[in-house]
Amino acid sequence: MPLGVLFSTPVWGPGPVLFLSACLLGLWVRARQRIQPWDLQRCPTDLTGKTAVVTGANSGIGKVVCQELARRGARVVLACRDPERGRRALADIQAASGSGRLLLGELDVSSLASVRRFVQWLLQEEPEIHLLVNNAAISGILPKTLTPEGLDVTFATNYIGPFLLTNLLRGALQRAGSARVVNVSSYRQAFGFIDEQHLTGAGRPLRPKEIYDCTKLLLTSFSAELARRLDGTGIAVNSVEPGIVYTDIMKHYSWFYRFLFWLSSFFIKSPRHGAIPVLYLSLARELDGISGKHFNSSCVVSLPAEAAQDPHTARSLWSATVRLTSLDKMD
Repeated sequence: MPLGVLFSTPVWGPGPVLFLSACLLGLWVRARQRIQPWDLQRCPTDLTGKTAVVTGANSGIGKVVCQELARRGARVVLACRDPERGRRALADIQAASGSGRLLLGELDVSSLASVRRFVQWLLQEEPEIHLLVNNAAISGILPKTLTPEGLDVTFATNYIGPFLLTNLLRGALQRAGSARVVNVSSYRQAFGFIDEQHLTGAGRPLRPKEIYDCTKLLLTSFSAELARRLDGTGIAVNSVEPGIVYTDIMKHYSWFYRFLFWLSSFFIKSPRHGAIPVLYLSLARELDGISGKHFNSSCVVSLPAEAAQDPHTARSLWSATVRLTSLDKMD
């Protein structure tokens, strides 16, 4: 049958044409997702003798990152809130990487007490840390509750906990001689703003999406300020956007939003592809000595939101967070 006759038949009405167009668009997007901005397989970095700590390691991007680091010989510490899920992830990573140099630690980054317990345990096991990946995060429709320390639970998980964890590990990172801190931000940081009152659940009420946006902006601002404070110490600090990735971060949203996210899963990154920018900051030799930068999901240095570029805002935020975490009372 000639093509002109085929496409003139009733079967090619608006509905099928739209469906075909959507399929072709999906295939095009899927193909682009597989075009990686950086070739992980060509990266020669060997991590034998190095220690890496990854938060949120039991699933999604964190689990993929742990597997790759273990495959390259690192001693990998999986920092997980749920010990049972952590044990399952550890077994999966061992089977996939063939590594026996994995360690599981219990860490709820929303709890300052849990962060301190984890650090105390970790430093007994591993006095030198060569890589810290602050990956753990939450988002969604959560009850308006505060942590036992009086902090908003999302701000505590996505920003305050990583702030405390990183500062408590500064000595171990310096002892490594050369170390990297990778803070997993989000493209949503560009839509956030900084109001220190939100750290304790005060300030203007925020919608769930706004809370996530603001926490990722704070994490990005913290990255730049920490890099300034650690200049010359051998510790590089950078933040990175993994892109839109299909993980279980949507589990706290309504069933409708979770369903829409599931429908879109064909068009967005898998955790394996979403981990590439994070691994780039963790492994790439060309980034030796590069600190205080923000990278987009294409592994390219980019400017974060204007608020994250303001050193005065960053210093004020730093001081407020130091007080909330009682870092100013430590020796």
